[in-house]
Amino acid sequence: MSGGGYDVVVDVDDEGDLGHTDLQDDLEFHSSNFDDGPPGRNKIPADSSRNFLPPTNPNSTSPKRFLWTLSFYAQFFDVDTNEVLRRCRVALFPRANFLDVLEGNPDLYGPFWIATTVVVILFLTGTISEYLSRAGKSHFEYNFKLLSGAAGLIYGYTGVIPVALFGLLKWFGSESANVLECWALYGYANLIWIPVALISWSRVTILNYVFVAVGFAFSAFFLFRNLYPVLSATSLKTSKILLILVIALHACLSIAIKILFFAHGSPAAPAKKDDHDDDHDDDKMRVLMRRVLRNMMG
Repeated sequence: MSGGGYDVVVDVDDEGDLGHTDLQDDLEFHSSNFDDGPPGRNKIPADSSRNFLPPTNPNSTSPKRFLWTLSFYAQFFDVDTNEVLRRCRVALFPRANFLDVLEGNPDLYGPFWIATTVVVILFLTGTISEYLSRAGKSHFEYNFKLLSGAAGLIYGYTGVIPVALFGLLKWFGSESANVLECWALYGYANLIWIPVALISWSRVTILNYVFVAVGFAFSAFFLFRNLYPVLSATSLKTSKILLILVIALHACLSIAIKILFFAHGSPAAPAKKDDHDDDHDDDKMRVLMRRVLRNMMG
């Protein structure tokens, strides 16, 4: 037997019995000579080409990203299409906290294209709604102010409100607030307005109000559920005020979408011209054309 670098020698009698051997007297310890052999004889050489951790360069540092470079903004779009689609599914069918789904990597790719899609669809459906509200007229003109209005409303709300909320959270001492996560939350919350806008162009006013109300309730619940853990990091009174402010601003967005883009039965619908006004405009055009022809011939 060997252990601890020593040889253990036990004296046994002729009959092979230890008998009443006194271990203190009969045990002798001798120095082991296992290490006296030639170096490397019984040792497995270490493989220096493989390490458990990847080699690191102590002199390597992460590249600096400046505000005026593309690499600075590219880090906010570091996500693939499959991940964006997965986040869209979670936003429409929420089963877990959306901040946990982000896994510390909030993106602006999804929020930007969602907002852009909402702007385009609001313009198209708003134009259809305005056309239906003026049914029976011989001439219809596209109102491109709807496009600029949709862009200002959606981009402004999605871009400004999260920054303002982030500033308030920092002001009241919240350490978990992240401006990119706020942008991502508000950006993916706009996803519900795509199907709402697609079905809210009918001439039945009450249905339009119901569809917009459903969109408001769904997106407001999404914001409430995911912002509550962040807002609760502040005091109880402050968190309640901020939650009420978030819901109130979102209600204003919903009302603005209904009033500005679904013109039928809306107080923001353009004033309709009657047939007499159209005939009067035609008479003015005829008189102007006659004067132009006279000047050319005279």
